[in-house]
Amino acid sequence: MKKIILPLLFIATTALGQSKLRPSIDQKAQGVEAKVIEWRRDFHQNPELGNQEVRTAKIVAAHLRSLGMEVTENVAVTGVVGVLRGGKPGPMVALRADMDALPVTERVDVPFKSTVTANYNGQQTGVMHACGHDSHTAILMGVAEVLAAHKNQLEGSVKFIFQPAEEGVAEVPMAGAELMVKEGVMQDVDAVFGLHIWAQVEAGKIGYRPGPAMAAVDILTINVLGTQSHGASPWSGVDPIVTSAQIITGLQTILSRSVNVTENPAVVTVGAIHGGIRHNIIPEKVELIGTIRTFGEEQQALVHRRINTIASNIAESAGAKAEVNILKLYPATVNDEALTAKMLPSLTAAAGKENLILMDPMTGSEDFSFFQKEKPGVFVFLGGMKPGADPLKTPSHHTPDFYLDESGFTLGVRALSYLVVDYMGMKK
Repeated sequence: MKKIILPLLFIATTALGQSKLRPSIDQKAQGVEAKVIEWRRDFHQNPELGNQEVRTAKIVAAHLRSLGMEVTENVAVTGVVGVLRGGKPGPMVALRADMDALPVTERVDVPFKSTVTANYNGQQTGVMHACGHDSHTAILMGVAEVLAAHKNQLEGSVKFIFQPAEEGVAEVPMAGAELMVKEGVMQDVDAVFGLHIWAQVEAGKIGYRPGPAMAAVDILTINVLGTQSHGASPWSGVDPIVTSAQIITGLQTILSRSVNVTENPAVVTVGAIHGGIRHNIIPEKVELIGTIRTFGEEQQALVHRRINTIASNIAESAGAKAEVNILKLYPATVNDEALTAKMLPSLTAAAGKENLILMDPMTGSEDFSFFQKEKPGVFVFLGGMKPGADPLKTPSHHTPDFYLDESGFTLGVRALSYLVVDYMGMKK
């Protein structure tokens, strides 16, 4: 009996020792709130696209150095990594924030509205933090200040990962997180935590989901090759436009007939069709491009296989040919179930039981998944919607009207800080 009870008592006592830091963390988090909001507004007014986050990175690096951290710049192009060595031995806990903005022209009328423009994919466009990465960066800077104030009491070390290019870069087929992993950022890490502000969840609340939380994303391209002919005599050629229409319809049977939707959802969307130049000419080629979303490697393989089979066979039946290319971008964001269960009390303590939401899987994607493939990780969602607002009428991410209620930022600082100290207590 003693051999069972003593280890449990030891773990509980150690975790309790770290949880005693919570009142001080709360005080420090409240004290840094004004800074977090100021940082966020500055980043919002001065957004930078993926792998161009030079100004943002310099501000982050200077802040981490001012807190006495070991700082490495230019990680995975423009990333910043800071290490806070705790006063006591223990695990290395990683926290991640992404820094990049999007090619979106802002319409929100706020004093810190972005008027920045840039050339993206050959087009002049506005640049906006339309996904909340400005808030992620500011919140993690706040966490760094809070935890640095408790440096001597920390039973382990903290690695602060400020990541570029989460949204990807048009000319670089590799996400910022993937490149950071390839450069060794996760090698000495025991666990990794991150958050994403969410415009459809009320400020003051935290959403979570064990297991698959966000989808894997792939880019689909299908070139349908026929034989060009006069539009008045279609029998003299092979029409890739009609064939493409049949392929698009056929692809939808993957979701209705091939995927077990009781386990996980999936999405196959054709987002653009390019073919033809004149009303009376049947072209020789049509290009279809789209996106694929899945929640597991087996499901992903099934969907890819069915796309190839359907497109190739429909094209062949019409006398055409289908060239299918699928580019894997991000794997599914999968929260380690055991780690999520262990850290749930920390999230509950930070937000309050009534403010913790079990969320449905999201078909959006996140390159945080690359960190999770290396070490156990948990990714949560921080509310950014005005309390009482209708989520169906609230502008969503990646839109010109995207807006965040800043009242929930302090909860983000507190939650990430709790996750770190409580994990350290458990691993002692």
